[in-house]
Amino acid sequence: METNGQANGLKSRKKENGDGKDNLWSAILEEVQNQGNTKLPSNKNVLVLGDNETGKTTLIAKLQGVEDPKKGSALEYAYIDVRDEYRDDHTRLSVWVLDGDPGHTNLLKFALNEDTFPHTLVLLTVAMTTPWGILDQLQSWASVLGDHIDKLDLSPEQRLDSKKVQTQKWQRYMEPGDELEPAASPMKRSSRNLADELANDDDDDVPLPEAVLTTNLGLDIVVVVTKTDYMSTLEKEHDYRDEHFDFMQQWIRRFCLQYGAALFYTSSKEDKNCDLLYKYLTHRIYGLPFRTPALIVEKDAVLIPAGWDSMKKISILYENMQSCKPDDYYRDIIVQPATRKSGGLREAEVCAEDEQAFLQRQLAALQAGAPAPRADSPLRTAQRTAAQLDGTKISMGGGTPGNEGVLANFFNSLLYKKTGSPGARAADASPAAAAARSDAAAELDRLTRAKRAPLDLNASDC
Repeated sequence: METNGQANGLKSRKKENGDGKDNLWSAILEEVQNQGNTKLPSNKNVLVLGDNETGKTTLIAKLQGVEDPKKGSALEYAYIDVRDEYRDDHTRLSVWVLDGDPGHTNLLKFALNEDTFPHTLVLLTVAMTTPWGILDQLQSWASVLGDHIDKLDLSPEQRLDSKKVQTQKWQRYMEPGDELEPAASPMKRSSRNLADELANDDDDDVPLPEAVLTTNLGLDIVVVVTKTDYMSTLEKEHDYRDEHFDFMQQWIRRFCLQYGAALFYTSSKEDKNCDLLYKYLTHRIYGLPFRTPALIVEKDAVLIPAGWDSMKKISILYENMQSCKPDDYYRDIIVQPATRKSGGLREAEVCAEDEQAFLQRQLAALQAGAPAPRADSPLRTAQRTAAQLDGTKISMGGGTPGNEGVLANFFNSLLYKKTGSPGARAADASPAAAAARSDAAAELDRLTRAKRAPLDLNASDC
C-alpha cells in the first residue's frame, strides 16, 4: 500500500510538473502578446506655447540632446526620440513649437485639432529673465489655448471625457514608491492630495481640493519656467530677495492649480531639471515610471508634479513675505526695471533753432554786454590770425581804409538779414546788399593774395 501511495504521489507530481510547464509557456506567450499590444504609440504630440525669448527652442533642443539649436519661425516641428528600456521599444514624440507672435495663433489648427486633441500635452513656457511678465504671459497663453479648444469640433461626450480624465489623474496621484504599497495600505491614502476626512474608495466620487482644476481644458499641461540661472542676476542688479521669488512662485503655483498643471523650473545653461522634465513627459504621455518626488527646497530648481500641490502647501511660502502680501497685485511687487525700457523712448527730439533767431539773440547779448563802443570785429580777428601765419605785424588800424568797413557791413548784413517783417527778405535782394556782398568777396580775395605773397618771395630767393 505504501508503494502504491508513493507511485500515486510520483504520478501526481509529474502531472503537476507538466501542468507547470504548460502554464509557463502560456504565461510567456501571453506576455509576448501583451507586449505586442502595448508598444509605445507613435501619435503623441507636445505643443509648446510661450512668448518670444522664453527659451522654447533651446528647451526642446535640450530634451532632444542637440547642442546647437536652430530657431525656426511661425510653427516649428521637431521630434524627441523616446525609448522604453523595460520593453525594449522606442518611438518618436512629435513636438510643435508656436512662435510667440500673437499673429501666428491661427496656425494652432495644424498642431492641435480634433484628431490630435486626445494625444496632446501642452508646455507653457515663461522665462525668469522677465519675471514681471510671467503671470500675464501664462494667463494670456492659457486664454489663447482655451479659445482654440472651444472652436474645435468636439462632441460634448469627448469634452466631458477628456475633462474627467484630467480630474482622475489629479485624484489618483501618488507619491513615488506608494504605487508599490498594497492597495489596502493606509499610506496609499495619506500620500494623495485629498481631504483627510474622505474615506470613499471610489476616486470618481471624491471632490477636488480647493482651487484645483477650476479651469479644466481636458489636456495635460506643464508650466516650465526657463532660464532660472538668471535669478542670481536679479539679486545682484535688481535687489531681488527670497520673498520676491516666493511671491512669484506662489502665484505661479496657484495658476498651476487652476489648470491642473505640473511645474518645472529649468536652466538649460546649468542643466537643471531638464532630464527630469524629459522623464516626466514620458511618464504623463506613455505611462513610463517617474520616481522623483516634488522638489521645493532650491528656489531655482522647483519641481511639482500635477496632483501633489495644494493651497495648504502653497501657504508655507507666505511666512517669508514681509513687505508684501500673497494677494497683492503681481506687477505691483514684481516691477519692471526702468532700465528695461527702450532707449529710443527716452531720447527727446532735438529741434534746430532758426538761424536768424539765433543771430538776433547773439547780437542782443553782444550789445548788452559790450564794454567798449567798438569791439573787435570778425575782420580784426581774421587779420590777427593772418598776421601770425605770415610772420608780419598788422596794426589794429592797418589795411586799406574802408576795407574793414566793407567786411563789417557784410557780417552785419547777416545779422539784419531777417527782421521778422514780411518785406525783410525782399530787401536782401536789393542792389545795395548785392554790392556789399561783392565788395566783401573782393576784400577777402585781396587778403588771400596778400597772405600768399611772402611765400612766393621766399620761394624765389631759394
